[in-house]
Amino acid sequence: MTDRIQSLNAVGILVDDYDEAITYFTEVLHFTLIANEKHKNGLRWVLLHPPGLSSTGIMLNLARSKMDKIAVGNQAGDQVLFVLQTNDFWRDYEFMQSQGVEFIETPRDEDYGTVAIFEDLYGNKWDLLQVKDAWSKARLLRLDTNSQYPICPDWVKLHKSK
Repeated sequence: MTDRIQSLNAVGILVDDYDEAITYFTEVLHFTLIANEKHKNGLRWVLLHPPGLSSTGIMLNLARSKMDKIAVGNQAGDQVLFVLQTNDFWRDYEFMQSQGVEFIETPRDEDYGTVAIFEDLYGNKWDLLQVKDAWSKARLLRLDTNSQYPICPDWVKLHKSK
């Protein structure tokens, strides 16, 4: 029997406008636009990935129904919806502030790293996070660095020796 191997390819986020969201994610958060395919029904397949080693992307879903429109910017209630992990918290924090990103708290040092919550253009809450060391990174990402099938082999390669 072979081991089950799965990964999370994309998570959906409701948006009011595709182009507005693409501009925000590419220019403000430096995500890469992976796909932007138009369909006959007016919908699009839009996928963006954060810079670096991430294998999970953001799929933009156009809010069309009344329920969708109510949920834009409130998909996780009052909780953090996404964690954007970085290798340089202060670089990204200062750049994001210069781009008008609203941080709703001051950065704080936790046992696991430096973190601050910000809101995206619709009001969804995100953590900007830099973890402290390779052990914390592996623990946070739930990577088993001894596994035959690590979720992100490049990340393991970069951090296993540290």
